[in-house]
Amino acid sequence: MKINHTFVSGNNSPKSFQAYRRGDFDLESGIVKKSRKQKNSPLGRMIKSFRNKIHQLHPLLLLLICLSLLITVFIMLSLYDGKFKMMPSYRAASEGNVVDIYPFANFKNLVMVAGHSVYTSSGCDKVDKEDAWYLEPYQKHPGQAATFITHIQKGVEIAASDDVALLLFSGGETRKDAGPRSEAQSYWTVAESKQWFGKRDSVRGRALTEEHARDSFENLLFSLCRFRELTGTYPHNITVVGYDFKEERFVHLHRSAIRFPETSFFYSGTPSTQNSRDAALKGEAMVRSQFQEDPYGCSGSLRHKKLGRDPFHRTVPYPNGCPEIEGLFRYCGTAPYPGFVPWA
Repeated sequence: MKINHTFVSGNNSPKSFQAYRRGDFDLESGIVKKSRKQKNSPLGRMIKSFRNKIHQLHPLLLLLICLSLLITVFIMLSLYDGKFKMMPSYRAASEGNVVDIYPFANFKNLVMVAGHSVYTSSGCDKVDKEDAWYLEPYQKHPGQAATFITHIQKGVEIAASDDVALLLFSGGETRKDAGPRSEAQSYWTVAESKQWFGKRDSVRGRALTEEHARDSFENLLFSLCRFRELTGTYPHNITVVGYDFKEERFVHLHRSAIRFPETSFFYSGTPSTQNSRDAALKGEAMVRSQFQEDPYGCSGSLRHKKLGRDPFHRTVPYPNGCPEIEGLFRYCGTAPYPGFVPWA
């Protein structure tokens, strides 16, 4: 027979019998130990409080908070990605075999010849004649064509003396009446017609063009980017070939604007024609003062001049080939560019 042991309380409701008071009973000592209440840590109380507040929020407000967090995370990731692009990622590629990726990976130095005119003759037997070149009024002087050839020859000779130098002729399609021909391609064609001044075997295979520059600053900046496209890195040394009266502009203004080391920057100047000397010096002083006020050629007369030298509305591909210095291409301040440059 099964007996249920229950005790009836005063209100006639059954209750389970508890032999000992609530707590932990020690059989040996016969003492009932009081159970300790579990204390919440400060962090636990904070989390519990935060959870309670979340539950009390209006659903729409909660949605707005979540969206704000997502936007913040997206902005942080974008900033990180931009900073990553500014770092010298090209160095990682240079650690391995990059010859298959960059066709001129073994070249370390840049020789840049700045273009000044477009060759318009259909043949190559008149390269030293003024009527074979498209000349601006200020360039129409006897012997002007010969100065272009001197620049080309000087660039070839400097490159020939340096086995790890890449020769770039720089200059875009700057003259509407000359047709869609670039200054750079004109200079390369003249060098070809002159058999590279006796240096064909040594230089021709490493003489290329940069065909978008519209002024002297872009001659330098775009050639740096073109060098990066071809070699996978930036030049250790730069030699610029041009008129001697432009040396200060390149060495002190343009070089400083891109923050290239002065000890690795060289200028090889040749004289202008005697008849044009005075006018050239006067014009150079004016252009130099413009670049002193606007080092990156972003506004005023310098910008207007660049627009006028783009009659065929060519899209400049840079800085796609040199992502490490993208910020330098976008910068328009009067102080030197403060961002990252691989050569500084």
